[in-house]
Amino acid sequence: MSFLPATQFTLANPATIAFVVLSSVGYATVTIGLKMGSASMTALSITVILIGLAAAMFGEITALRSVALGPIYIAILGMETLIVMTYTWYIGEALSARQIGGAGMVMFGLLLVNT
Repeated sequence: MSFLPATQFTLANPATIAFVVLSSVGYATVTIGLKMGSASMTALSITVILIGLAAAMFGEITALRSVALGPIYIAILGMETLIVMTYTWYIGEALSARQIGGAGMVMFGLLLVNT
């Protein structure tokens, strides 16, 4: 007998999708800010990192109020992976076959968890 109500994962809910996107974009923004700061830590890179962390925190905490952690985490990680890999390609950094394969595994895991 469970004393806690069951949490149902509904990715079809537009609000959940919006919060997953917000959180993913936030985490990707943090990564971009860290890349900016890797050459020289500036006020701009610190601001980008803080804005990304605030967006990720707000999006994830709000989504977790009504959705199970596992599927939400995988959805956020999958979307963040796509954003960061696209950014990596955009700034001209080469992607190895190993990195592309790893991103593919994340996407496969995302499909597995959400079907």
